[in-house]
Amino acid sequence: MPPEITFLHAQQLLDLYPGLSPKEREREAAREYGAIFLIGIGGDLSNGQPHDGRAPDYDDWSSLNEEGYHGLNGDIIVWHPVLECALELSSMGVRVNRDAMMRQLELRGCPEKVGLQFHSLLMQGLLPECIGGGIGQSRVCMFMLRKRHIGEVQVGIWSDHQRSLMAMEGVELL
Repeated sequence: MPPEITFLHAQQLLDLYPGLSPKEREREAAREYGAIFLIGIGGDLSNGQPHDGRAPDYDDWSSLNEEGYHGLNGDIIVWHPVLECALELSSMGVRVNRDAMMRQLELRGCPEKVGLQFHSLLMQGLLPECIGGGIGQSRVCMFMLRKRHIGEVQVGIWSDHQRSLMAMEGVELL
């Protein structure tokens, strides 16, 4: 793991690599910096497209942050040297409050969801505001142990064909 993580907003990635797709931008940034925290995933960028999809009723990707960009959420993405690709290890952020959820439901064209149970409770102030996230434990193991396939660190059901392909590459699936 690199000694430092570089914080970048999805708009900054678009500005740095305008001719690349979002996943290609992640790959280039991860290769250059080693580890990034990519902020603001979900909201539309200057090209009119979001970097990636995010639910409008989960993370807050629309509030203005202290850097002047929109988004209070992000992903930890590292460069996986064995696979030579970007690998997402975690996704996290400030969860929506009443204002952010209503704004994001409007932005995504589904304001009617405000009547659903979770949404209604949040709008009434009956749920606490919170921060959350998840860590891809198997991906962390893949990264730390320098494994090529998730099946090397996580038990799964693999077809005989998949096992044969991996065995030819020296990969033993669990």
